[in-house]
Amino acid sequence: MKGTGRQRFVRPQLATLVDAPPTGDDWVFEVKYDGYRIEALVRDGTARLLTRRGKDWTRRFLPVAQRLARLPVASATLDGELVALDRSGRSIFNLLQQSLDAGNHQRLTFFAFDLLQLDDRDLRGLPLDERRRVLQRMLRRAGAIRSGQVRLGQRLRGDGAALLRAACRRGLEGIIAKQRGAPYHSRRTRTWLKVKCGHRQELVVIGFTPPKGSRVGIGSLLLGAHERGALHYAGRVGSGMDGGTLRLLHRRLARMTRTSSPLASVPSGVPPATHWVQPCMVVEVSFTEWTRDGRLRHPVFQGLREDKSAKDVHRERAR
Repeated sequence: MKGTGRQRFVRPQLATLVDAPPTGDDWVFEVKYDGYRIEALVRDGTARLLTRRGKDWTRRFLPVAQRLARLPVASATLDGELVALDRSGRSIFNLLQQSLDAGNHQRLTFFAFDLLQLDDRDLRGLPLDERRRVLQRMLRRAGAIRSGQVRLGQRLRGDGAALLRAACRRGLEGIIAKQRGAPYHSRRTRTWLKVKCGHRQELVVIGFTPPKGSRVGIGSLLLGAHERGALHYAGRVGSGMDGGTLRLLHRRLARMTRTSSPLASVPSGVPPATHWVQPCMVVEVSFTEWTRDGRLRHPVFQGLREDKSAKDVHRERAR
C-alpha cells in the first residue's frame, strides 16, 4: 500500500461465528455494532466511504465523509461500522435505514475500530493492540474519540461470558472477540470471533406472496440461503414490516419476477400463489432458532442489506 497515491480498497477481515466467548488474556472484546461495515479512505483532505464489497457510498453518507476528510493526516485507511444510535446509545439497523430514507444524518456515527494504513505506511502486519494505539492517537488529535460523527470503537473490560450477558440485557446484538497480537487478514478468521445475543442473519429473497385483507404490497417474503453450492428454502417472513416497507419491497420485487423457482428443489408447504423473483435481494432477519428441516422459527424482518451480495449469503453455523 506504500506510495500508492490513491489507496486501493482492502478486503475486510471477517469474524467467525461461535456459540461462546473465548477465555484468556490474549483476547479483547468490543461491541458488535448493528449497521453497515465501512472502509474509510482518507487522502489530502478528501474521504471515500466504501462498503465491505468495495461499493462507493460516499454520497450516501456525505456528512460523515466530510468529517473524516478533516482528520489531521496525509492519508489513512480506517475500518469501522457506520450506524444510527438511539437515545440510549444503541446501534439499531432499522433506525439506520429510517434515517437514510428520511435524509436525516444527525443520528449517523462512524465507529472506527481498526487502522490499516497511515500516511502511506501499511499497518496490517502490526499486532491489533498496536494498530489500536495508533488509531486512538490519531482520533485524539482530531478530537474525535467520544463525540461527533466519528468515534473510536468501544472496547469492553471484563470476562467474555459476563460481557455477553450484559450486552444482551442492554439489547445489543452481541460482542466481538479479537486476539491482541494478531495482524489484519483480509478474510474470515478465528482471530476475530463474534458471539450473538440472538439469531440473526442475512437471507436471499426468492419470492413473495400477495397480500390479504387490509395488508398492502406483499403478504410475506420467501427466503433462501446457499448451502453445498445450491440455494435452499429457509422459510418466509411477514412480520416486522410497516406499510411503507411493504410498498417499497413490492415495487422492487415486481421488477424482478421470474416464471420458475430459483431453488435447488421446491419443498412442500410453499404457498401455491408465490411470485418467484430473481435471487438478488438480501434482507436481514431475526429469529428464535432453525428447525430440523432448515426453516426459520418466528422470523422478524430487520431491513434490506444493500451492502451484501446474494451469492455470498450462506447459512451461518456457530463453531
